[in-house]
This record gives sequence, C-alpha cells and structure tokens, in this order.
Amino acid sequence: MELDEEFIEKIKELIEQKDTDKVKELLSGLHPADIAELCNDLEVEDARFVYRLLDNETAADVLVEMDEDVRKEFLEVLPSETIAKRFVDYMDTDDAVELMRDLDEDKQEEVLSHIEDIEQAGDIVDLLKYDEDTAGGLMGTEMVTVNENWSMPECLKEMRLQAEKMDEIYYVYVIDDEERLQGVFPLKKMITSPSVSKVKHVMKKDPIAVHVDTPIEEVVQTIEKYDLVAVPVVDSIGRLVGQITVDDVMDEVREQTERDYQLASGLSQDVETNDNVVRQTSARLPWLLIGMLGGIGNSMILGNFDTTFAAHPEMALYIPLIGGTGGNVGTQSSAIVVQGLANSSLDAKNTFKQVAKEAVVAVINATIISLLVYIYNFIRFGGAATVTYSVSISLFAVVMFASIFGTLVPMTLEKLKVDPAIATGPFISITNDIIGMMLYMGITVLLS
Repeated sequence: MELDEEFIEKIKELIEQKDTDKVKELLSGLHPADIAELCNDLEVEDARFVYRLLDNETAADVLVEMDEDVRKEFLEVLPSETIAKRFVDYMDTDDAVELMRDLDEDKQEEVLSHIEDIEQAGDIVDLLKYDEDTAGGLMGTEMVTVNENWSMPECLKEMRLQAEKMDEIYYVYVIDDEERLQGVFPLKKMITSPSVSKVKHVMKKDPIAVHVDTPIEEVVQTIEKYDLVAVPVVDSIGRLVGQITVDDVMDEVREQTERDYQLASGLSQDVETNDNVVRQTSARLPWLLIGMLGGIGNSMILGNFDTTFAAHPEMALYIPLIGGTGGNVGTQSSAIVVQGLANSSLDAKNTFKQVAKEAVVAVINATIISLLVYIYNFIRFGGAATVTYSVSISLFAVVMFASIFGTLVPMTLEKLKVDPAIATGPFISITNDIIGMMLYMGITVLLS
C-alpha cells in the first residue's frame, strides 16, 4: 500500500474518531518501515494510539525503523516497564542497545530491571560498555555457532535449536572449546559431507573478522571489500562475541553520509528539516559568524589598498573572480581527498605524493584559466594595462595555493583524528578567499 499524503490524512482522521478497527485494518497491509514513517508524521499521542494496535514483534520492528529524534520523544512518555516488555523483549540485542542509548542512565537501569530474559539483559549491559562508533557498539549477539569437534549430526541438531530463536541466518561460525573463532561452516558441506566428518575438517578456515574496538568506518570498508552480508566480531583473545550484519552497516553509512554532508555545508551539528527554529539556528550560526569575520577581514585587507584602486579602478572588477575561483578550487581538491580517505583509496601517510599530484593538476588548470583571462583582458584593456597581467598572475597563484591547501588540510585533519569532512566546507572557502585577496593585492602592488 502506498504511503501518500492522502493515506496519512485518512489515518489521522480515523485516529481522531478513535476508530480502532479501521486503523488496524489499514496498518495490517503496511511494512514496519512504512508504519515507522507514518509515526514520524504523527503527534506523539497519535503515534501511541497506533502502537497500541500493533502486536509486540511488529511494534518492536517499527520502533527500530523510526527517526531517531521522534523515537527519543516517543520513549520519553513511555513507562520503563512498557519499553522493556513491549519492545526490548522482542528485539535483537543490537537494536535493543541502539534504543537504550536514547535513554538516560536512570531510565536505562529501570528498563533493564524489567527485562525478563536475564541473558539478554546481560548482553545489553555488556554491549552498552562499548563505544557506539566501534564494532562492539554496533554488533548483535544473535548468531549460530558450532563447535569444531562436533560431528555432522550433532552440528545439525544444534543448528536447528539455535535457528528457532533467530529471524535471519547469515553465516554459521565455528568456535573451539574456548569460544575462539576458528572458521565458517559452509551449509553446502553439511549436505555433501559424510556424517562421520567433524566440523573442523570441512570448515572454511581463517574467516574475515573485525575486533570489538575496530572503528565503524573500517567495518564498512571490510564488508564492502569482501562482499560480506555479515562479519564476525572477536575480542582481544580471539573469542567470538558477536556479528555485524550488512543492514546495520547501511544505516551507519547513511548516518555518516548525512553527517559529512552537513559538515561540508557548514552545519555545526546534526539537524533535520522538522527540527525547531532554535536548533536549526544554533547549527547554522557558528559558520555564518566565522564567514562574517572572514568578510570583515577581507574588507580590512582591501581597505589598505585604496590608493591602488584609485590608480587602477578596473582591478575591483576581478575581486569576485579571484575569491570565487580560489574557493571553488580549494573545495574541489579537498572533496577529492576526503572521498579518497573515506573509501581507503588514499592513505594519509602519502601526503607528499598526493600534494605533488595535485600540484601538477593545479599547474595545468591554473595555466588554462590564467591564459583565458589574459586573452580577455588583452582584448579589453590592451597588453600594457596592469590589470591584464596582474589578474592572470594572481589567478595562477591563487589556483596553485588553493589546490595545495585544499589537499593538505583534510590529510592533516585525518592524521590528527579530526573528521576531514570539515575541510570541504566553509573553512576552505573562507581561508582561500582571504589568502586570495592578499595575493591579488600584493601582486598588483608589485607590478604597478
């Protein structure tokens, strides 16, 4: 069923009329992700009305799919016991941990005290200890494991028992008596191998795995590089402690992409279109203020060259060209570097090599742009005019500086463990604008 505006309005009307039967009938044809999208558009009380009509498993799935800010607001009005018995009890541990991170510490403890499955509660407590930006903070503990010394009949029996508690099975992991990861058990081998065979003789050894402290970015790269649908997570002594599935990774990739795009756009914090005016203002204002200071700095630089402008008034015509070109070139260079760092095609250790390559590209671009502007000014002002050669030389210098600066900054930030996406935004544009004006005015004075 299509979730269009007309459908949403119809649901709102039925909720207002308290027509539970018709609302339930309409909801029955929706996927949990669609119900979550619907709840994102409803008031909190209306969303609660919808939730009361869902069975426990569907309600849990819907809560996982909801927008994070809406989910936080929704959880604030729910009692701890309801959160535990209505949602957490029906969630995988990774989803439960994500939900628990939305709660303050006191409410976390209250929810944990109401979870009936002590083992699940213990797993959640253990996972909450990990940094949410690491493999340990993203993994789930639901997986099928078999011992390397089991025979095929033993293996099959145990797999059936474990599979009953799981929604999806991606891989079957092989562990030893100390629970250390030894390999992956191919399901095909279970069918084709003799029943007397032991698991360790047919398993695929040395599986790709990540450590609990591995950053999420590296987990994403591992899954992408080896075309995995799930990756096992091990602790410091090689014990299997969980797995991360590709759907969890995709959510993380989307969030990182949104975060990087907002940083590059000059937003200082994560904001959504439905956030209130205060939050949106506080996210936008810092870089706008920095940009304002940059503009004042530029005006102060230009103010020191009033005699130059008096002698060559045509020089003022090219201020937007110098500033705009420097900003564009710097943003291009930094964007390429940030993209390379993100997908691991570029290593921060190769700074000199990347700068040298960028310098060659910059020379070509700067030469072409400067030559075209020189031809234009030659035709308009003549070859003897100061503006004819000063603008072209300034443009060449600005493009060279912006290219190298735009490459160095993100690579330096990466080495300092700071998100290099900052370098693709206003920071580069403002800096290049100021430096560009200084170069332009300095070169003009020297050639006058």
